[in-house]
Amino acid sequence: MQHAAFRAQELNPARLAALYRRQFAMSKLAKGETVACISDLSTRREYIQAAFAAADELGADVYEICVNSVPSWSRVGVPTIGQCKGTLEAVKAADIIVIFHVPLFTKWLKEVMGGGTRVLMIIDAPDDLENLLSPPGLKEAVKHAEARYRATREVRVTSAAGTDFSYRTGDYPVMSQWGYADEPGHFDHWGAGHIHTFPNEGSAHGRVVLAPGDIIILPYCRYVQDAVELTVEKGFITKIEGGLDAKLMDDWLSDHKESPEDMDPFAISHLGWGLNPQSLWRSIAQNGDDPERSRAAARTFPGNFLFSTGPNTQGGGKRGTRGHYDVPMRDCTITLDNEVVIERGRLVDPAMVVPRVRIL
Repeated sequence: MQHAAFRAQELNPARLAALYRRQFAMSKLAKGETVACISDLSTRREYIQAAFAAADELGADVYEICVNSVPSWSRVGVPTIGQCKGTLEAVKAADIIVIFHVPLFTKWLKEVMGGGTRVLMIIDAPDDLENLLSPPGLKEAVKHAEARYRATREVRVTSAAGTDFSYRTGDYPVMSQWGYADEPGHFDHWGAGHIHTFPNEGSAHGRVVLAPGDIIILPYCRYVQDAVELTVEKGFITKIEGGLDAKLMDDWLSDHKESPEDMDPFAISHLGWGLNPQSLWRSIAQNGDDPERSRAAARTFPGNFLFSTGPNTQGGGKRGTRGHYDVPMRDCTITLDNEVVIERGRLVDPAMVVPRVRIL
């Protein structure tokens, strides 16, 4: 008898290796290259087997490093490479790293990417991998958005819910992901399709209203139920108002303060927007609140404004706090230097719009 809460996997496990082969081909895995798979104690063994089979078919050499931990989805910046002797040297020598947990905001990731190693993160569920394969045109759309964002100096975000938030850009690099790691030193995430940067220090200010239907993808993986009103001054959240969701946010960020004076968890972190038509806002409602079903889908759907708090080391900053909050917001209007690129959650720059590939 099946329990009501149990969801059977729909993907035939035998198809995994073929999907990995398609992904590795998009990542330009070539004969003679070396693939380093970084797993952990919770990694699906079928993912490792699929990666090995796909790499072998493409003529690449592949090996696995399994770290002695279960990295948390909700805590960023925890190093899993470099503490054991020889691990950092090994992965730096690889042509591409395939990692099955989140390595962002770690020093070792920046070091290996600086040496030209490609990094591909795979952290989503089997049933989502085929749909999340990067569709034709996504890389070009992301690159176009990246170029526009890089040329921008002032960003304003508004919404009917009450958001009126501005920040300046240019001091930190624009980072982009299109779903595969095909360029030297590039990090990507199977299922991604978005851009972001970090605001210039002290420049973010205004009012941000998280409205019902916005998504708390980190740390809770839930839709916002009641409005959360944030006051932002000189790059930091100074006031959080609202009901349950406001209390949850304040509790998480406050719990990660290292001292009573530490405000780093309340700092504004990466800001950007999604462009991936394969990612669906409704994923949590459709598939439940298991983070594995929403890590890409809930983060990169087209036209969302991705608001976040906490660290900025990934962009070269000095804040290493683990008080990280990620909120893809719906129905926002984003203006770059007085030119609207997203209007009420809809991409209005035609070069950023990519047709969805429907999986039967």
